[in-house]
Amino acid sequence: MSEIYRAAVVGAGAGGTLSMRALAASGRYELVAVADVNDEALARARETFPGIETYGSHRDMFSAHDLDVVCVSTWPPTHRIVAEDALTLPLKGILIEKPLADNWRDGRAILNRVRAQGLPLAVPHGLLVADHARQILDLVHQGQIGVLKLVEIQCRGWDIINAGIHWLNYVVVLAGGEQVAWVMAACDTRTRTYRDQMQVETMAVTYAQLRNGVRIVMHTGDEVEVSVPDAGTLFRLVGTGGTIEFYGWEPRYRLLNGAHPDGELIEVSPGPQSGHQRHLEHMALEMDRGKPDYAVAESSLAALEVVEAAYLSCRHGCQVTVPLSTFVPPAPNDWQPGLPYGGRGGGRDGRKLS
Repeated sequence: MSEIYRAAVVGAGAGGTLSMRALAASGRYELVAVADVNDEALARARETFPGIETYGSHRDMFSAHDLDVVCVSTWPPTHRIVAEDALTLPLKGILIEKPLADNWRDGRAILNRVRAQGLPLAVPHGLLVADHARQILDLVHQGQIGVLKLVEIQCRGWDIINAGIHWLNYVVVLAGGEQVAWVMAACDTRTRTYRDQMQVETMAVTYAQLRNGVRIVMHTGDEVEVSVPDAGTLFRLVGTGGTIEFYGWEPRYRLLNGAHPDGELIEVSPGPQSGHQRHLEHMALEMDRGKPDYAVAESSLAALEVVEAAYLSCRHGCQVTVPLSTFVPPAPNDWQPGLPYGGRGGGRDGRKLS
């Protein structure tokens, strides 16, 4: 008989609710408790999951229960603190919501700590386990659209860190782990928008180039006009032998290649399990075997590095090279492209570049 793992969730918001629903639906876990600083969120949890114990502090919850698994579902700047507290327990596995942290260095510190303890780690990127998205990964990796050259992403109503982390994670896996060389981004901040307790852009364009030359263009923001009617998100994958279009979480995609010269819309019947449950079921198998696999966590960290590079590019008005551990921001300057050159203040003649 398979072991049943005792689990608790820190954070009863959107991500925490997804984890609680997944734990409750699984036969591999017993959902015992949730902690949150918000009394209303705890009241909703008690109503939805009768019998669950609730706490205003994750440390109080950790002291009160013997736990096998903790799901960290708080806002990103607190992930490191909560995860490090959880990792003092004799856990068998841990789930940490994406992004792993609000910055790449903290994300790396969390992953290093988990890896050092040899614990399975789930980072619940839903696209990586969605049936239609898995089919698309297989098609691209099998060369069904030739050699991948361009990934275009359009996403309305969301931003680089809260949705872009999903999209960029998928691109990292789509590209077979090929490293990003550099990132440039422009952000419009006029509306002073915040989302999930993070300051975010009104509109943004993020442009990245992988070391193998593949380009990524991602347009995010409140006012993005997606070029497919009624779609909130569009991926367009362009290869040397065809294209694939798909629409984020929608279980369908359009394939255009030699076998489908007029394009074919392929509908996919999604399975009954949510993305969170699929990740948790996979982690249960890793705990059973005692063999953690950090591939998803590493791809999530790579995506977080691109997210942070995009915001650094906006902040400093420059190309940001990756890895970020070697990036040094340039000194501020008063050079304004598009204005006449007055012959003073230095500079270089672009006509004479070798």
